[in-house]
Amino acid sequence: MIPSNFTYHKATSIQDAIALSKTHGEEAKYMSGGHSLLPMMKLRFASPEHIIDISKIDGLSYIKEDGETLKLGALTTQTEMENSSLIKEKYDIFSDSVKLTADPSVRNLGTIGGNIAHGDAANDQPALMLALRATVIAEGIDGKKSIPIDEFFHGFYMTALDASDVLVEIQIPKAKKGSGGAYHKVERKAGDYATAGVAIHIELDDHGTCQQIGIGLTNVSAVPMRLERGEEILRGQKITEDLIKQVGKIASEDAEPTSDLRGSEAYKRSIVNTITQRMIRLALERAQK
Repeated sequence: MIPSNFTYHKATSIQDAIALSKTHGEEAKYMSGGHSLLPMMKLRFASPEHIIDISKIDGLSYIKEDGETLKLGALTTQTEMENSSLIKEKYDIFSDSVKLTADPSVRNLGTIGGNIAHGDAANDQPALMLALRATVIAEGIDGKKSIPIDEFFHGFYMTALDASDVLVEIQIPKAKKGSGGAYHKVERKAGDYATAGVAIHIELDDHGTCQQIGIGLTNVSAVPMRLERGEEILRGQKITEDLIKQVGKIASEDAEPTSDLRGSEAYKRSIVNTITQRMIRLALERAQK
């Protein structure tokens, strides 16, 4: 289908984007890479009268460690994440996810900020951000705000961002010694949305005890989902096969999948169980290196 008519605006700065959004109100939508918004417009799930293109705003594309924090500019593309030596060296969980994100043409334009700001539980990055305990930095009419990731996703395509807010940066605790992460999703074909996916981040102390654990689930609920009950079982424990199997079972129980063209509810629960166990083992292996 063809999207309904809209007026295109190209923002030259964050302040310009915010001003345009303030002028056009609820009828305006921001667009960075466009790979989340445009498909919805073609299906008439969204029909904004004004599109504000923020993709060329300078200074919002970077990957860097600053003190104890990894900072990702919101306009950093998936391809830039894929090619980053810092990501390859220290953040396996991102390398895992980027390889499973659509295809090269999409990764060349799709941004990490747009992937999160869209608020789609089927996107890959939200589960990673939950596992990594990220903080989202946004700038709007009232200035900058910091939003913990657990307070960011409010509902189906709904986030804590106000209409005029521009997501400018994602902040993640810097990778520590004894930490490891992993992500995998099952998909019908390369580039498809996940049938189900699981992101794991583990931090071990010098004795091999799990000091911190993050588990995020992809596309098994209306919003990106943290597996809190599973985290509680592993935190403060030496991770054993019995515990891993318990958490896999919990993932299958606590997930809220629905039957659709990607599979039945029972099938998705089974997948979540299996992937959760596999990703815990892989993250643990990486943390022990």
